[in-house]
Amino acid sequence: MSALAILGIVLAAVVLGALVLFATLRRNDARRGAGFLSRETVQRDRDAAEAAGIDRPLTGREVERAAVVSRSMALEAASALPPAPFVPPDAEAIGVSRRHFFNVSAISLMGVGLSGFGAACLAFLWPKLGGGFGGKINAGKLDDIKQAIRSNQGFYYLAEGRTWVTEYPVEGLTKAKANYTGGVLAGMTAGINALYQKCPHLGCRVPNCTSSQWFECPCHGSQYNRVGEKKGGPAPRGMDRFGVTLLGDGSVIIDTSSPSPGPPIGTNTTGQEAEGPHCISSAGGEGKH
Repeated sequence: MSALAILGIVLAAVVLGALVLFATLRRNDARRGAGFLSRETVQRDRDAAEAAGIDRPLTGREVERAAVVSRSMALEAASALPPAPFVPPDAEAIGVSRRHFFNVSAISLMGVGLSGFGAACLAFLWPKLGGGFGGKINAGKLDDIKQAIRSNQGFYYLAEGRTWVTEYPVEGLTKAKANYTGGVLAGMTAGINALYQKCPHLGCRVPNCTSSQWFECPCHGSQYNRVGEKKGGPAPRGMDRFGVTLLGDGSVIIDTSSPSPGPPIGTNTTGQEAEGPHCISSAGGEGKH
């Protein structure tokens, strides 16, 4: 704000104060000119009336004092009732000071906050027992899953389970039984393969390559055939996989709570080679073309 603006504000305040003072003085002069009596004049009139024996009117304070006296005289004496029994006050209520109250409140709030944080940590670390990744997922009917795989050119991604689902050829089951067990083998026997989307090398999400019909990691060039067995790159093993359970009504349950480690390097139960150009160049290994 400029100095000129500040000076203008100060002058306006001074003028406004002068106007208020002038209006107050004019009001007092008007009151005096309209029959206003000073305190000394009123007192002289009272003294003259008392000297002449003339009853003077009561002042406001005298009227108030008379009213108080009349009310006091009208009060009735309290009846002689037995005193109420003494009830000792609660010792805990007496001992609670403001500081003690705030200390207890602060400690309680801190305890509630830490309890909530601890519960959230346990919920994050505890494996899920219901649907969603980390638990058992109903992927749908087996026939529908196979149809979805064929409709997506050999690869079906189940986002809920972070899982790639591909078909497993019947002719590879003999070799599969020598390399896989449990729910993983059960899924292959049913004709499907459930693979964890993460690359075993450094955890990148592995996409499919439609032209080569392989999985090819864009981070460091690791390559896997359609059933997740390593074909090239720096990955230490094949893609990790999930166990599969086939229910009586044809529903497929994929257990994502504990992925099984992928097969060791050199495992090739299907004999599938690249069926077209690669999407990612291999970083070395047996699958480099």
